[in-house]
Amino acid sequence: MSNGKIKKIGVLTSGGDSQGMNAAVRAVVRHGIANGLEVYGIYEGYKGLVDGGEKIRKFTAADVANIVGRGGTTIYSARLVGFREEWAMQQGIRNARELGIDGLVTIGGDGTFRGAYDLCMRGFPCIGIPGSIDNDITCTDRTIGFDTATNITVRCIDSLRDTDESHMRCNVIEAMGRNAGYIALYAGIACGATGIVIKEDLGYSEDSLLEKIRAARLHGKRNIMVVVSEGVEGYSEKLAGTIQEKTGIETKFARLAHIVRGGSPTAEDRLLATRMGTAAVDMLIAGEQNKFVCLRDNRIVGVDIQYAIMNDNLYKARFTPAVRAKLTDESKSRFSKEQLDEMEALCDLRENEIKDLLRIADTTSTY
Repeated sequence: MSNGKIKKIGVLTSGGDSQGMNAAVRAVVRHGIANGLEVYGIYEGYKGLVDGGEKIRKFTAADVANIVGRGGTTIYSARLVGFREEWAMQQGIRNARELGIDGLVTIGGDGTFRGAYDLCMRGFPCIGIPGSIDNDITCTDRTIGFDTATNITVRCIDSLRDTDESHMRCNVIEAMGRNAGYIALYAGIACGATGIVIKEDLGYSEDSLLEKIRAARLHGKRNIMVVVSEGVEGYSEKLAGTIQEKTGIETKFARLAHIVRGGSPTAEDRLLATRMGTAAVDMLIAGEQNKFVCLRDNRIVGVDIQYAIMNDNLYKARFTPAVRAKLTDESKSRFSKEQLDEMEALCDLRENEIKDLLRIADTTSTY
């Protein structure tokens, strides 16, 4: 039951949508009500928080009925670049407090958590839930939507393989994943792709890939699939042309793009979203704030949002020059040596996982 301090909470979804967001919203609303809270749905993310009025509405359990299996987000999402401006944050806090809202559950990616952190620093409690198809938040083993997006990607590649087998073609498929190559890597392994290209593979060699494609065709392989993460910017379509030019194999290009964001979430994403949604409510009731809900070794835990953001930057800086350039000694100085060592250890764990999966992909996708 409510601890008497938190009586009303809000929930919003922000940034790119991901399958399972609705299941998380449902969990927040129903678990909150079951614990004696009033729960408000905030439409269109932080923009709705700033706009106020009809975009903030008290929910009943019935308001979230039958949404657990729906894709997208029924409370919608909108990007508000200006939310980091002081007036916008203060307006959002005023709108919430006028309705007596004591805390907020925010569902989204790294930008969503930066917004939550900024609100917390101004005395408004927030708990973040990771909703991102890319699985691109380092502190959590899984993000809501990743499993569904990966399965959709697998189905698309399987369909392309059918026609490539018929016509003896190669196909280069660009998978979603701007800041992380997990979808391309997981789907590529699951489909037996001849090649997988992700920004995290610092040892990638185009010449080695071309030689592998030639060898596959020489051994009679009719369909050749190469999966490239969109994070390797401007490369996938160019690679398709290079393969055809240098191997003589007819090569097509397919960009899956946002088709993998929609559709009904898998059971795994529904369960993860429900576990994270209920945990977020429990954290607010317990008086916690500025926390990010993570899955670690199949356990739900809370991590300080600023810690999570820094951990994420440290990992992405290993593969992304733009992130590395923004990572300063001043930003690191907010954390102790022990904390930074912990972060680097988690980064090592993630990097070694990628390396191991790339090794598996290479040895299991010969001919």
